[in-house]
Amino acid sequence: MLVPHSFPRFREIILQFDALGLSPAILDAVAEKGYSKPSPIQEKAIPPVLAGRDVMAAAQTGTGKTAGFTLPLLQRLSDGPRVKANQVRALVLTPTRELAAQVGENVAGYGKNLPLKSEVVFGGVKINPQMMRLRGGVDVLVATPGRLLDLFNQNAIRFDQLEVLILDEADRMLDMGFIHDIRKILKIVPEQRQNLMFSATFSDDIRALAKTIVRDPVEVSVTPPNSTAKSVKQWLVPVDKKQKSRLLCHLIHEHDWQQVLVFSRTKHGANRLAKQLEAAGIKAAAIHGNKSQGARTRALADFKAGTVRALVATDIAARGLDIDQLPQVVNYDLPNVAEDYVHRIGRTGRAGASGQAVSLVCADEANDLFGIERLIQQLIPRQLVDGFEPQHNVPERDLDTRPIKPKKPKKPKKPRGEHQDGQRSGDTARGHKPAGKNKRHKANSGSRQGRDDGKQRQSTGNKKAVNGNAKASPQKVRDANGDIDGNRPDVSNENRPVVFDNYGGGRRGGGRGKSGGQQRNQGRSAGRSSGRRGGGRSGGQAGRGGNSRGGDVNGNR
Repeated sequence: MLVPHSFPRFREIILQFDALGLSPAILDAVAEKGYSKPSPIQEKAIPPVLAGRDVMAAAQTGTGKTAGFTLPLLQRLSDGPRVKANQVRALVLTPTRELAAQVGENVAGYGKNLPLKSEVVFGGVKINPQMMRLRGGVDVLVATPGRLLDLFNQNAIRFDQLEVLILDEADRMLDMGFIHDIRKILKIVPEQRQNLMFSATFSDDIRALAKTIVRDPVEVSVTPPNSTAKSVKQWLVPVDKKQKSRLLCHLIHEHDWQQVLVFSRTKHGANRLAKQLEAAGIKAAAIHGNKSQGARTRALADFKAGTVRALVATDIAARGLDIDQLPQVVNYDLPNVAEDYVHRIGRTGRAGASGQAVSLVCADEANDLFGIERLIQQLIPRQLVDGFEPQHNVPERDLDTRPIKPKKPKKPKKPRGEHQDGQRSGDTARGHKPAGKNKRHKANSGSRQGRDDGKQRQSTGNKKAVNGNAKASPQKVRDANGDIDGNRPDVSNENRPVVFDNYGGGRRGGGRGKSGGQQRNQGRSAGRSSGRRGGGRSGGQAGRGGNSRGGDVNGNR
């Protein structure tokens, strides 16, 4: 172990961090990272985490939230028991692969002097190597929710030893896109655990939902909710939508931007913009959810190394990119969700460095702009660029200072009752199933059951009717009583033969002496009518072949 007095810088770190209760092994790793004193969020969050309390912490992007939970987590795990095979002692959940990789690097860096093992797992890559690395158990596992559930379902991981559950970027984790996976994970982890939630933003409805997970939490907030860093210069350029790509190329060349992160609203838009920048002589790459993990990793590495000048990304990158001294962020499209604006521009001006965020705004995005300004409680300065004056002006209005009301929670869906006849089954794409095949099915005297059984019972009669169709004629058709003269015998309605089937007794009978086409029409009409009464297909349905008779349900005379 390193001796504190042997290193003057380490002694300085001790003076800054000694009140937080961290071990010398961790402080040594912090000193190697180049930090001289804890940030405000670290000063407030580390003590309650070390004390075992649940914590909800909100702070601006780039203020050291990751170290705020990583340092005390490593301190607590270093004093605990050894991890067993396929077990995990601490679980960190992140919304994106890039953020998972970033957190994993921080955990490995701060814990380099401790006998702890950490791993990172996420989708987009083969699962077998991840399963092999988890066999011996890990102290800290950083994961995305989907891949974590895949590993659990394949018995590659267990949570009997889990002590701490951490949700990084908790507001996005609890958003509708992840809430179902989070609820599944909460059911498979032990109830007795420590819960930590860290994020840049906490809306009121997210806070209400989060409090159902944490127990008696310590709430830590070092900045106003949804605020932006003062070190980031924000301004926007009004421009027509069709001129945005040309304006972006002009700004990059005019201001000699060597490293710029551009945010696009859609994946296809990101690909298209990257090609347009390449055509203008600007080395660019796109990163979004449709890209493979290998392509995303290469694009990010090239951007950090300076090989790629412009990186075009969707909002998946807003929660995971940590690039030292990133000077420029451009909002090519304004985000639909105002909170995402805070995360986007938080990629620059990190750790006290300066940066600027430029937004290219067209008239169609005025409402999105007003929502962002209301959220951050400041008007974004506007600046026109010569040669790109918009034909459709972006409207202006005073700052809306009204508090943002939380969205009303969605009403819970009513529980579905038993499956009734005549309804399409929601559990299978094949729809309705007969009795005995679908447990939720209740057979009754409804129309669908009668029609379905009528189809099956008439099959034999249909074959005979089709064969008789070629020989049928209005003059030579044998009726049920054996007459072949084409005349209907003098039988009154009271004496007319009537046949009842087993499903409600629809009247069956058939005239004769008519053409096959007329018989078919009458058969269809009668079949529908008697089916609705619960009686299956009528005998007239057998008249498809022109040989309708008052026969039994099997088509026999």
